[in-house]
Amino acid sequence: MMTEETAPFTHSVMVDKIPARGCRLRVEPSAGEREAVARWLDLRDISEMSADFQINPMGKTGLIRVNGRLTARVTQSCVVTLAPVETVVDEEISLTFGPPEDEAEDESEEIEVDFHEADPPDPIVDGAIDLGAVMVEHLALGIDPFPRAVGAEFAPPEDKVEAPEPKANPFAVLASLKQKR
Repeated sequence: MMTEETAPFTHSVMVDKIPARGCRLRVEPSAGEREAVARWLDLRDISEMSADFQINPMGKTGLIRVNGRLTARVTQSCVVTLAPVETVVDEEISLTFGPPEDEAEDESEEIEVDFHEADPPDPIVDGAIDLGAVMVEHLALGIDPFPRAVGAEFAPPEDKVEAPEPKANPFAVLASLKQKR
């Protein structure tokens, strides 16, 4: 998880300020914040980026449910021609946050992973949920890892087939020695 010192964009929501009935929230980074996210993700540009969130406490469990949708318009470099490629990212967000796990557990113990079990909740750090970090993470997951410009085709370089050097015939070597006498 990103820390506030390393995150290119943060937007913290204090858990104790969330109403019991939940709330809706729209988050839009400024132009400077979008530029920082673009540098962070090695993108040419992020011209638009916003997310609509529905935040709901889950009873008295201490868990917070965050659902939403992230939309962004990004410009990447084509992996073949390096031409700009504009992409629209539309990612659904569905996360559960909870109090941090007890960190006093022994780290040397083996961890058992059950792939059929639900993921543990993301930690609430210092009483807050960072929706900016959620947006950046989902944007990173939603961008095309290998963008291509329309019509861009990769043509691998032709392999030069070099004729192998003929192996020295041992009898030819013997014949040359015989001629030297």
